[in-house]
Amino acid sequence: MHNTLEIVIINWNSGPLLRDCLESIASSSRRAFQLENVFVLDNNSSDASAEFNEDFDLPLTIIENDRNRGFAAAANQGAGLGDAEYLLFLNPDVILASESLNRPMEFMEREDNTHVGICGIQLKDETSMVARTCRHFPHLKRFLTEICGLPKLWPDRFSGSPMLHWDHQKSHIVDQVSGAFFLVRRSVFEEIGGFDERFFLYFEEVDFSLRARKAGWHTFYHTGAFAHHVDLEWLNQTRDKRHFYMCKSRIQYSLKHFSRLEALVVVFGTLFIEPFTRLIPALSRLSISDFTSVLRAYGMLWRVIPDLLNSPKQEVHLQ
Repeated sequence: MHNTLEIVIINWNSGPLLRDCLESIASSSRRAFQLENVFVLDNNSSDASAEFNEDFDLPLTIIENDRNRGFAAAANQGAGLGDAEYLLFLNPDVILASESLNRPMEFMEREDNTHVGICGIQLKDETSMVARTCRHFPHLKRFLTEICGLPKLWPDRFSGSPMLHWDHQKSHIVDQVSGAFFLVRRSVFEEIGGFDERFFLYFEEVDFSLRARKAGWHTFYHTGAFAHHVDLEWLNQTRDKRHFYMCKSRIQYSLKHFSRLEALVVVFGTLFIEPFTRLIPALSRLSISDFTSVLRAYGMLWRVIPDLLNSPKQEVHLQ
């Protein structure tokens, strides 16, 4: 009997990319598993991107949320709708190839891979180059180099969290794979309590991967399959909010997983150092839009800092 898979896609104003993603799922091979459900959780999009006339020849269900719940909460919501043995959290800007699903599913079912709880695959950009998407778990030094902007100034010396030294052409056990294609055993998902819903956007898969590792599960980067990953255009249209959520989630991650002193160092650096490492380049480019975007991002961050510092450190579990 085939193992079963449920695909969960979180959508927010993805335009035509969501349709392309669903078409690629429909045309991909499924010989190694039974596709039980494809759930699209639409986080109150304003572009009608989740409105279709096609059925895509898929067991597709569209769930329309009345507000943007963020990635983690919507992902937990979608996971709770089915009972398949495997969950694939897939970005709407990912286009699958023929074997994108079969090969990682076959890999996970091998008897010698029962210790692997999470699996990712190669992701190629618009030019078909393999993107270096695997990352190390963050620690204080890496966050400080990012806060000071060192990876941008000296990328060969300071790579930050991405594993840029490795060409991503060989399969490996890694700390974390990209959340754009995030295949998880349901048993692992339920064991560690799903995604922490306090992460609205960014770091939710990092936190999940670390908790899975602490529970004894490994994450594997599988080069026997690939998919194409296209950057969503809306990310460039909401730079201030994107950077706000990145900084907010970085602080939340630090408060949850670092010592209190280390976390406070990250908070201090994010609030008092990083604004200048971003404002100075904006000024050097004479970009008023970049300058005001940075100010708006840190203005939003300052307003939520009291709540972040008073947030409890316990895990958030599925309800």
